[in-house]
Amino acid sequence: MRLVDYLDKGWSIGPDAPCLTTDGATSSYAEVRELSLRISAALAARGVRPGDKVAILSANDPVAFTTVFGISRAGAVWCPINPRNEAAENRDLLALFECTALVFQASFAPLVDQVRGDLPALATLVCLDAEVDFALGWHEFLDGGAPGPDPTPIDDVAMVVGTGGTTGRPKGVLLTHHNLETMSAITLMSYPWEGRPVYLALAPLTHAAGVLCFPVLARGGEVVVMRSPDVGGFLDHVERHRVTHTFLPPTLIYMVLAHERLESTDLSSLQCFWYGAAPMSAVRLEEALTRIGPVMAQLFGQTEAPMMISTLSPREHFRPDGSIALERLSSAGRPAPLVTVSIMDEHGTLLPTGETGEIVVRSSLVMAGYLHDAAATAAASAHGWHHTGDIGLLDDEGFLFIVDRAKDMVITGGFNVYSTEVEQAVMSHPDVQDCAVVGLPDDTWGERVVAVVQARAGAVIDPAQVKAFVKDRLGSVKTPKQVEVWDDLPRSKVGKVLKTDIKAQLGAS
Repeated sequence: MRLVDYLDKGWSIGPDAPCLTTDGATSSYAEVRELSLRISAALAARGVRPGDKVAILSANDPVAFTTVFGISRAGAVWCPINPRNEAAENRDLLALFECTALVFQASFAPLVDQVRGDLPALATLVCLDAEVDFALGWHEFLDGGAPGPDPTPIDDVAMVVGTGGTTGRPKGVLLTHHNLETMSAITLMSYPWEGRPVYLALAPLTHAAGVLCFPVLARGGEVVVMRSPDVGGFLDHVERHRVTHTFLPPTLIYMVLAHERLESTDLSSLQCFWYGAAPMSAVRLEEALTRIGPVMAQLFGQTEAPMMISTLSPREHFRPDGSIALERLSSAGRPAPLVTVSIMDEHGTLLPTGETGEIVVRSSLVMAGYLHDAAATAAASAHGWHHTGDIGLLDDEGFLFIVDRAKDMVITGGFNVYSTEVEQAVMSHPDVQDCAVVGLPDDTWGERVVAVVQARAGAVIDPAQVKAFVKDRLGSVKTPKQVEVWDDLPRSKVGKVLKTDIKAQLGAS
């Protein structure tokens, strides 16, 4: 299925049903489909051909999201550009992707103006919501084409997604229609879907929140788009729109749990509250299962194998007797139905159950490769498996436990210390809102374990008490030798804690 086929499937179920809702205004499937036809025709009129790459630079916006389907209908390739990137990173991505067209919101016009001179392939610039002297206006753009038959895509690539540039220049991940169809199939197979879903997109549509819309549309569901992240607004939307499905990263879920209106908000419509993109504290997950409801649903994936390497459905958080399965809350669930997961050592040997090594994957979920980077593609697929870069193990029941990112493991005094294990211990402290554990150079130990913590509202944290708390649970080797208390932790555009920034700040202090 092409990306636009998910929209057309929903349209076939009910053309007049609500499709996209934002700020109280709703567009039906028929209206969204008609706009996608006009966008497709306008792109073709401006010289965009099947296989060309078209970028979108926008915050959460229903017209920008509809443009995704117009791009797909034109046979072109969607390139989501993160609106929180710096200008230099966006310039590098647009150059790497060789985009021929860019659709952007007026708020990003200064950024676009700054980089467009370095991008000779970028022939068409379109502003969604204002008049900009160097770009086509939205209505001028739409009026330039006449709808015709859908072209046939020249290859299977549906989208190119930029990886984070924290370890060097970003790479372009080639995701095919088959990759996203596999992801959507796993989503529909692995989680509850009763009736027409109502999906609330608060997280950026350029990331997980966007691709999760596709299975929702295939069921004729409604996507409610929040333009900017706001926890109070999130709770209001769930109650007002009777939301059935949503996704948030753990840091935002922690904010939901801390919100004063959580207890008074009617969340009874929720069937599936996905969490992922970063490890979640088992203690906070238990709290969410109790206070939000038995609807929490984990997903584990990465850009190169989107979203669904492993899954933990709401019911799998519980034992048959209805009690919370505490031993599973630190897991990433079981490998998804269309995915094979194994554990590999550094020599390419697959390891038996219970042993720790790199998590490797085989599936039609896995990317086609990195754009213009054969060496990186070969490295990621060494020994016939996709290499995730995560360290983990599979237990006797088939549950996957991620113990760390390979680059985040701390080697102190000759012992391997997994940062996620220490973070889980610190997060179980009642006064801790969030934390990150890193390793810093140490003359005695090689590296020392350092915990940076953020206190809950109104709490005061004593670093010595945190050390004692962790030592009681993990012993002295894994206990942080240094505990820093910060007002907040540095985060990426999608809410992930940036350990590279933490290391830089600690190194400079």
